[in-house]
Amino acid sequence: MNILILGRTGAMGASLVPILAKRGNKVYITSRRKRISEMDNIQYIQGNAHDREFLSSILNNRNYDAIVDFMVYNTAEFKSRIDLLLEHTSQYVYTSSSRVYANENGQITEKSKRLLDVCTDEEYLKTDEYALTKARQENILLSSGKKNWTIIRPYITYNVERLQLGVYEKENWLYRALHGRSIVFNKDVADKFTTMTYGYDVALRIADIIGKEKALGEAIHITTAETIKWMDILNLYVSIIEKKIGKKPRICLLNNSVNTSKVFGNEYQIKYDRLYNRSFDSSKIDMISECTEKYVTLEEGLTKCLEQFIDEKRKFLGISCKLQAYMDIVARERTPLSEFTTFKQKIKYIICRYTPFLSWKYKL
Repeated sequence: MNILILGRTGAMGASLVPILAKRGNKVYITSRRKRISEMDNIQYIQGNAHDREFLSSILNNRNYDAIVDFMVYNTAEFKSRIDLLLEHTSQYVYTSSSRVYANENGQITEKSKRLLDVCTDEEYLKTDEYALTKARQENILLSSGKKNWTIIRPYITYNVERLQLGVYEKENWLYRALHGRSIVFNKDVADKFTTMTYGYDVALRIADIIGKEKALGEAIHITTAETIKWMDILNLYVSIIEKKIGKKPRICLLNNSVNTSKVFGNEYQIKYDRLYNRSFDSSKIDMISECTEKYVTLEEGLTKCLEQFIDEKRKFLGISCKLQAYMDIVARERTPLSEFTTFKQKIKYIICRYTPFLSWKYKL
């Protein structure tokens, strides 16, 4: 099959491409920078997939049996291109998110209520926040009049480059731990149950539903059924780090997420997701994909990825001066200015850390 991948970065896309290629498919991947593949059946197409003219050109040049879309669109952008995408493939796989679901007392199924459909928070509904955006784009597909699409709803996925803690990426917790400062976390989130799924496991199941007629016109979440408290994930991370570097990281546990969410700018993500207990019934994807490979356990997968990141001394992405300053304030610590690469970053950190700027700006 000819398969087009739009936006392959992330824990899922990075694993999906080699899986598809090893199965004999011809895989085409859009990339903003010029890249050359080491495999004959993987081809990079240089260009910006947000550019509709570029997208039209690659769709008109070749027929694709499937398009797997990992791009992040605003709702208007998605609406303007969905007909184009559906017209040029036998199966369009749209990556939504299990964040679309409202709070649920038991296990979440694909029939569980979505936030967009039941939320009464008028201010929230005026936004195009991630969970709402994904649900609105699902609705566009549902009302398209076509059925050659599959909606997938992963939840929190991880790999060696993406290791999350609540709403924190590794740059906001692991970086601090490896530099001798406290991991700052919030008790209200720490007490909630969640799940995290190994990116390879999600990618394997995406690959398995490509070309399957029974996947068309369906919404399917792809998550492990295993659940765990965020506090237990934090403790697992701490034990792995202690084993690898010989020193146990300190933990600064705040009572709630109110101030943290203001500084991070993710109030809705915390309120309408991380403060919910999340547990998923993944039987639908197992039936459709017919995948017999078991999900990697959370302990095994997180241990493998974190140990690999530390052993290989992998690089962190951009470190936020503001967020480091905030966490230093609450933990009563400081980040050496030598850790910031530019003069502007150093000045910004000093202002945020040693003046009332953050308290004034975010009304802390």
